Amino acid sequence: MTEATAAVRLAPLTTLRLGGPARRLVRVTSEAELVEAVRALDADRERLFVLAGGSNVVVADAGVPATVVQVATSGVERRELGEGRVALTVQAGEEWDRVVAGAVDDRLAGIECLSGIPGSTGATPIQNVGAYGQEVSSTIAAVRVLDRERGAVLELGPEDCGFGYRTSRFRRRDRHVVLSTTFALAPAAAPGSEPIRYAELARALGVEPGGRAPLADVREAVLALRRAKGMVVDPADPDSVSAGSFFINPVLADAAAVELRRRVAERLGPNAAPPTWPGPDGGVKVSAAWLIERAGFGRGYGRGRVGVSARHTLALVNRGGATTAELVALAREIAAGVRAEFGVELVPEPVFVGHTW
Repeated sequence: MTEATAAVRLAPLTTLRLGGPARRLVRVTSEAELVEAVRALDADRERLFVLAGGSNVVVADAGVPATVVQVATSGVERRELGEGRVALTVQAGEEWDRVVAGAVDDRLAGIECLSGIPGSTGATPIQNVGAYGQEVSSTIAAVRVLDRERGAVLELGPEDCGFGYRTSRFRRRDRHVVLSTTFALAPAAAPGSEPIRYAELARALGVEPGGRAPLADVREAVLALRRAKGMVVDPADPDSVSAGSFFINPVLADAAAVELRRRVAERLGPNAAPPTWPGPDGGVKVSAAWLIERAGFGRGYGRGRVGVSARHTLALVNRGGATTAELVALAREIAAGVRAEFGVELVPEPVFVGHTW
């Protein structure tokens, strides 16, 4: 049932617990209500913003002079594909970690390393969520969307989604509203998981990179690693009052990577080198956390009510009673420090609502 409320504070609806009010909040609980609400707002030419889990947004202190559509849809439809493969069509408002837990319980592989990521399932294709060597784009079979320009509901294949490193055709654009996502998952091979590609996770599981482990063990290991970094939302953990990783690992062209190595050697010594991995389109992916720490912003850095997490350099936390302005000022200070020290631009991962980076 659609519910509408005026002047609702958005801070309690976000994991950062920051942000002012929306002019109006419309809460929808079914796909039909979501489509109807967005179409009606568009017909009236009202500004709108779609919000679900609130885990990847930074809302302005002044709030949003628009109608916020809160997506509270739920449901998972299972369809057999043959040879043990299963399609799961998940409504946009369904909690993501519940989907992962269900897949692990059903011995379906492909998303186990994405355990513990907060937020809704509808957000996962938007930012091509990834962690510990997996990305959702590798299992997405279709994304059902409302095309606001055409007013039509469409089903897009992965080839139409523009997936890239932590991005898609849906990110930072408001033409499409994600209604549901279909994942094609395979039965777990012995002993269970997909090959473990991430070295830290492989160590935690006691396997070599490329090895496998039982799905349940992989999920528990990922959750333990995330908890140790304050990256599992927990009301009792002040380090989890964040938007997750605030900055994306930069992907550099070869020339820029060479220049970065030169500057690192010049400042930190000839044996110093930033951790790198092969990036998309032949680029070089660099650890943002390493750059931030070497630029002087270690764990626990900050002033007053905002700071860098004491357990994870990429997470900026609201220590209690903070403002969005304070958090963004800290983020800009960090980005400016990395730019000055290493000549690398850091890009925020969360979406800024009611203000800009």
